Amino acid sequence: MFKRIAVALAATIGLSIVMSSAAQARPELVGISGDYAPGTIIVKTHERRLYLVLESGRAMRYPVGVGKAGKQWAGTTKIDGKYLNPAWSPPNEVRRDKPGMPDVIPGGSPRNPMGVAAMTLAGGEYAIHGTNVPNSIGGFVSYGCIRMLNDDISDLYQRVSVGTTVTVTR
Repeated sequence: MFKRIAVALAATIGLSIVMSSAAQARPELVGISGDYAPGTIIVKTHERRLYLVLESGRAMRYPVGVGKAGKQWAGTTKIDGKYLNPAWSPPNEVRRDKPGMPDVIPGGSPRNPMGVAAMTLAGGEYAIHGTNVPNSIGGFVSYGCIRMLNDDISDLYQRVSVGTTVTVTR
Protein backbone atom coordinates (compact mmCIF):
# COMPACT_ATOMS: atom_id res chain seq x y z
CA MET A 1 0.00 0.00 0.00
CA PHE A 2 2.76 2.44 0.98
CA LYS A 3 4.61 1.67 -2.27
CA ARG A 4 1.51 2.49 -4.37
CA ILE A 5 1.04 5.78 -2.52
CA ALA A 6 4.72 6.65 -2.98
CA VAL A 7 4.56 5.85 -6.71
CA ALA A 8 1.36 7.90 -7.12
CA LEU A 9 2.91 10.81 -5.18
CA ALA A 10 6.10 10.66 -7.25
CA ALA A 11 4.07 10.63 -10.48
CA THR A 12 2.02 13.59 -9.28
CA ILE A 13 5.13 15.55 -8.29
CA GLY A 14 6.80 14.70 -11.61
CA LEU A 15 3.71 15.78 -13.55
CA SER A 16 3.57 19.02 -11.55
CA ILE A 17 7.20 19.76 -12.34
CA VAL A 18 6.70 19.07 -16.06
CA MET A 19 3.52 21.14 -16.23
CA SER A 20 4.83 24.05 -14.18
CA SER A 21 8.13 24.26 -16.05
CA ALA A 22 6.32 24.64 -19.38
CA ALA A 23 3.65 26.96 -18.03
CA GLN A 24 6.20 29.17 -16.28
CA ALA A 25 8.80 29.25 -19.04
CA ARG A 26 10.29 32.63 -19.86
CA PRO A 27 12.63 33.65 -22.64
CA GLU A 28 16.29 33.03 -21.94
CA LEU A 29 19.24 35.09 -23.15
CA VAL A 30 21.56 32.61 -24.92
CA GLY A 31 24.42 32.53 -27.40
CA ILE A 32 23.61 31.68 -31.03
CA SER A 33 25.90 30.79 -33.91
CA GLY A 34 25.23 31.40 -37.54
CA ASP A 35 25.13 34.32 -39.91
CA TYR A 36 21.80 35.84 -38.85
CA ALA A 37 21.02 39.53 -38.86
CA PRO A 38 19.84 41.05 -35.57
CA GLY A 39 16.05 41.03 -35.41
CA THR A 40 15.72 37.73 -37.31
CA ILE A 41 13.51 34.99 -35.86
CA ILE A 42 14.91 31.47 -36.13
CA VAL A 43 12.68 28.46 -35.35
CA LYS A 44 14.62 25.23 -34.79
CA THR A 45 11.87 22.64 -35.17
CA HIS A 46 13.97 19.72 -33.89
CA GLU A 47 14.73 21.69 -30.70
CA ARG A 48 11.19 23.06 -30.38
CA ARG A 49 12.72 26.48 -29.72
CA LEU A 50 12.35 29.92 -31.28
CA TYR A 51 15.26 32.37 -31.23
CA LEU A 52 15.07 36.13 -31.67
CA VAL A 53 18.56 37.15 -32.78
CA LEU A 54 20.02 40.13 -30.92
CA GLU A 55 23.40 41.84 -31.35
CA SER A 56 26.78 40.11 -30.86
CA GLY A 57 25.83 36.46 -31.29
CA ARG A 58 23.14 36.57 -28.60
CA ALA A 59 19.47 35.64 -28.84
CA MET A 60 16.31 35.40 -26.78
CA ARG A 61 15.22 31.75 -26.72
CA TYR A 62 11.59 30.69 -26.24
CA PRO A 63 10.07 27.19 -25.99
CA VAL A 64 7.51 26.47 -28.72
CA GLY A 65 5.18 23.81 -30.06
CA VAL A 66 5.75 22.96 -33.73
CA GLY A 67 4.20 20.96 -36.56
CA LYS A 68 3.27 17.30 -36.13
CA ALA A 69 4.92 14.66 -38.29
CA GLY A 70 3.95 15.36 -41.88
CA LYS A 71 2.86 18.92 -41.05
CA GLN A 72 6.29 20.50 -40.59
CA TRP A 73 7.80 22.88 -43.06
CA ALA A 74 11.10 24.70 -43.44
CA GLY A 75 12.08 27.88 -45.20
CA THR A 76 12.35 31.62 -44.89
CA THR A 77 9.44 34.05 -44.87
CA LYS A 78 8.43 37.31 -43.23
CA ILE A 79 5.86 38.40 -40.70
CA ASP A 80 3.05 39.97 -42.72
CA GLY A 81 0.57 40.83 -39.96
CA LYS A 82 0.32 41.29 -36.19
CA TYR A 83 -2.92 40.79 -34.27
CA LEU A 84 -3.97 41.00 -30.63
CA ASN A 85 -6.77 38.65 -29.51
CA PRO A 86 -7.18 37.38 -33.06
CA ALA A 87 -10.23 35.52 -34.28
CA TRP A 88 -9.41 32.16 -35.86
CA SER A 89 -10.82 30.48 -38.91
CA PRO A 90 -9.64 26.87 -39.33
CA PRO A 91 -7.58 26.25 -42.47
CA ASN A 92 -8.96 23.76 -45.00
CA GLU A 93 -6.69 20.96 -43.75
CA VAL A 94 -8.01 21.35 -40.19
CA ARG A 95 -11.61 21.44 -41.45
CA ARG A 96 -11.01 18.23 -43.39
CA ASP A 97 -9.64 16.46 -40.28
CA LYS A 98 -12.22 17.98 -37.90
CA PRO A 99 -15.42 18.58 -39.89
CA GLY A 100 -17.45 19.80 -36.88
CA MET A 101 -15.17 22.80 -36.39
CA PRO A 102 -16.97 26.19 -36.46
CA ASP A 103 -16.19 28.61 -39.30
CA VAL A 104 -14.76 31.28 -36.96
CA ILE A 105 -13.79 31.25 -33.30
CA PRO A 106 -13.81 34.80 -31.93
CA GLY A 107 -10.73 36.36 -30.35
CA GLY A 108 -10.69 36.10 -26.58
CA SER A 109 -12.72 32.87 -26.58
CA PRO A 110 -11.22 30.13 -24.38
CA ARG A 111 -11.71 27.79 -27.38
CA ASN A 112 -9.60 30.00 -29.66
CA PRO A 113 -6.29 28.22 -30.35
CA MET A 114 -4.50 31.47 -31.30
CA GLY A 115 -4.13 32.70 -27.73
CA VAL A 116 -3.60 36.38 -26.95
CA ALA A 117 -1.64 37.34 -30.06
CA ALA A 118 -0.65 36.10 -33.50
CA MET A 119 1.84 37.10 -36.16
CA THR A 120 0.92 35.74 -39.58
CA LEU A 121 3.61 34.56 -41.96
CA ALA A 122 3.69 35.51 -45.64
CA GLY A 123 3.05 32.87 -48.26
CA GLY A 124 0.82 30.48 -46.38
CA GLU A 125 -1.69 29.72 -43.69
CA TYR A 126 0.88 29.71 -40.88
CA ALA A 127 1.44 31.95 -37.89
CA ILE A 128 3.48 32.34 -34.75
CA HIS A 129 0.82 32.56 -32.06
CA GLY A 130 -0.14 32.03 -28.44
CA THR A 131 -2.13 29.04 -27.29
CA ASN A 132 -5.08 28.05 -25.14
CA VAL A 133 -3.28 24.74 -24.44
CA PRO A 134 -0.05 25.67 -22.61
CA ASN A 135 0.98 22.04 -22.01
CA SER A 136 1.35 21.66 -25.80
CA ILE A 137 4.48 23.82 -25.73
CA GLY A 138 7.56 21.69 -26.33
CA GLY A 139 5.70 19.19 -28.50
CA PHE A 140 5.07 18.31 -32.11
CA VAL A 141 1.45 19.44 -31.99
CA SER A 142 0.32 21.79 -34.74
CA TYR A 143 -0.58 21.82 -38.43
CA GLY A 144 2.59 23.84 -39.09
CA CYS A 145 2.07 26.92 -36.94
CA ILE A 146 4.52 27.85 -34.20
CA ARG A 147 2.81 27.91 -30.78
CA MET A 148 4.08 29.93 -27.85
CA LEU A 149 2.97 30.48 -24.29
CA ASN A 150 0.76 33.56 -24.12
CA ASP A 151 3.30 35.46 -21.98
CA ASP A 152 6.03 34.61 -24.48
CA ILE A 153 4.07 35.61 -27.60
CA SER A 154 3.21 38.89 -25.84
CA ASP A 155 6.93 39.49 -25.20
CA LEU A 156 7.98 38.58 -28.76
CA TYR A 157 5.09 40.59 -30.25
CA GLN A 158 6.50 43.76 -28.65
CA ARG A 159 10.04 43.07 -29.89
CA VAL A 160 9.36 42.52 -33.62
CA SER A 161 7.50 44.23 -36.44
CA VAL A 162 5.78 43.41 -39.71
CA GLY A 163 8.52 42.57 -42.19
CA THR A 164 10.68 40.65 -39.67
CA THR A 165 12.45 37.72 -41.33
CA VAL A 166 11.51 34.27 -40.01
CA THR A 167 13.60 31.20 -40.82
CA VAL A 168 12.27 27.75 -39.90
CA THR A 169 14.72 24.84 -39.89
CA ARG A 170 14.09 21.16 -39.22
